[in-house]
Amino acid sequence: MTATDAPEAPDAGAPAAAPTLLGCPLTTSHGQQVLHVGLAQYTAVATALLDDGYHLCADLTAVDYLTHPGRSLPPGIEPERFELVLNLLDVTNPRRIRLRIQVPEDARVPSLFTLWPGTEAMEREVFDMFGLTFEGHPDLTRILMPEDWVGHPLRKDYDIGRIPVQFKGAPEGR
Repeated sequence: MTATDAPEAPDAGAPAAAPTLLGCPLTTSHGQQVLHVGLAQYTAVATALLDDGYHLCADLTAVDYLTHPGRSLPPGIEPERFELVLNLLDVTNPRRIRLRIQVPEDARVPSLFTLWPGTEAMEREVFDMFGLTFEGHPDLTRILMPEDWVGHPLRKDYDIGRIPVQFKGAPEGR
């Protein structure tokens, strides 16, 4: 699978078309390919990459850009509050690719559990810490915070509070 290149003879003064892969803009960051996937194409692109040899999803996490909307995105990709980030590896032909998916606050993201069962805990962590919901996940429950915890601690609008630390047997008032 290779990226398409810009047309060989672009019009004078016209910007060169960005390379694409599977119909999605392809950029490079620190020597790594980064594929900017639309939420509507997320499952289809993930399936195509799995079929192409990316058999390991090494990481799946999210970023809340509520207070930092000015991130670098290729033309045609509209920023959303959240960004889902996946790192996929092909261990047979050593290569990696990162997927960046813009996710609106109220969106339901398709689960990749059926493609990469190892994403089960990673999706639960993103749900627990950011509040993103994964449609079709087999057990979308909290994994780090207590079940009765209110809110999602890694969201930028989550109130920072103080939880008193109590040490067993420590003298009080010191």
